Amino acid sequence: MTRSEKAGPPITSITAQAYRIPTDKPEADGTLSWNATTMVVVDVQAGGKSGLGYSYVDACAASLINSLLGELLSGRDSFDIPASWHAMQRAVRNNGRQGITACAISAVDAALWDLKARLLDIPLVSLLGQVRQKVPIYGSGGFTTYTDSELHQQLSGWVERDGCRWVKMKIGSEPPRDPTRALVAKHAIGASRELFVDANGAFSVKQALQFAKAATEADIRWFEEPVTSDDVPGLRLLRERLPGSIDVAAGEYIYTLDDARRLLESGAVDVLQADATRCGGITGFLHVSALCDAHHLDLSGHCAPALHCSVACTARRLRHLEWFHDHVRIEHMLFDGAPQARDGTIEPDPGKPGHGLQFKVADAERYKTR
Repeated sequence: MTRSEKAGPPITSITAQAYRIPTDKPEADGTLSWNATTMVVVDVQAGGKSGLGYSYVDACAASLINSLLGELLSGRDSFDIPASWHAMQRAVRNNGRQGITACAISAVDAALWDLKARLLDIPLVSLLGQVRQKVPIYGSGGFTTYTDSELHQQLSGWVERDGCRWVKMKIGSEPPRDPTRALVAKHAIGASRELFVDANGAFSVKQALQFAKAATEADIRWFEEPVTSDDVPGLRLLRERLPGSIDVAAGEYIYTLDDARRLLESGAVDVLQADATRCGGITGFLHVSALCDAHHLDLSGHCAPALHCSVACTARRLRHLEWFHDHVRIEHMLFDGAPQARDGTIEPDPGKPGHGLQFKVADAERYKTR
């Protein structure tokens, strides 16, 4: 077989559009509050097929995709995703590789993988290499704007309706209230389920230690970003000083493989998080997964469960995937084929090519940014 016979059809079009979807209630965590979520959706065309990717990022990412990245990849081999990924990384050097730029690349990369699987008429999980049939999920939300009643209702729903073994709540907006809120959450989920907390970097090291001591009765098992993930020594110190029953987690703001390497090599986390809508797409998530393998450390997928469902099935050391309230709601509103939680897991549809998602363009029209 010649090289030309192995190549995929050339990429003919790359377009992106941003959508801003209001939340169902006001939301906040330890360092931020919001009333809407912006999603940038990418469509890549080749050989009469379309690939779909997206990221939860500011609308300006769509401009970067429609100009620089779209022009860069036009005419390239749709099957040679590594070459396209490296080309995008090189092209953004002077724009900065992290933040919005990384999210734009992530959305395009996810669309390229979906496109290739659809061109081959196989599920994306089969193309990537499957090591598990189902992905364990943990319910995530519990925003600091919620009343105790709203917190109880949401967390108990994940356990009773979706079968989640773990649930996560936000802390840090009002630290004195957090131990009481954690007890409300623990009572909502019961003794047999595990409670996670996420401070989103709101605390100092001493504040994090004080919270853990004050919330002992809540039996917390996961402390996410107790301090900012930029404070790698602080994370490492907390990992050493917190009770052995509490895992320290961080990594949702990994944009490059070097970001992941720094957290792993420093011994700052018990579990590394990664987000395929930020860390370089499906390609970047696979890179981070391999790095976790090399460090014998578990990996947890951050948010965007519909996008992560297939690639999470390939990560050998995956512990679980975040079933985040905002993203679950948006993905079920705007995508046909979004996964449904059953017995605390989700799974790809083996009967559909690609990741099995179809964007509901008409339903999304009212959320389009202008």
